Amino acid sequence: MKDYHINIFYSDADKGYIADIPDLDACSAFGKTPADALKQAQLAKKVWLEAARATGKPIPKPRYRPAIYQTGFFSERIRP
Repeated sequence: MKDYHINIFYSDADKGYIADIPDLDACSAFGKTPADALKQAQLAKKVWLEAARATGKPIPKPRYRPAIYQTGFFSERIRP
């Protein structure tokens, strides 16, 4: 099953890591470490999806793919 892509990056302004899920509007999280930001983003995703189901909001299919996966370069480089 395809899952939602999560971006994790360091924010100087927040002095920590931000994790966001591009396919889910305004779904993001903060952590002091990348692992913590990921854990918080997974929780945010769960809550976002529960809230969408409860309110009848449409749930988008996972579509976001970073540019590295769209060029074919990455998939060609990792073939055995």
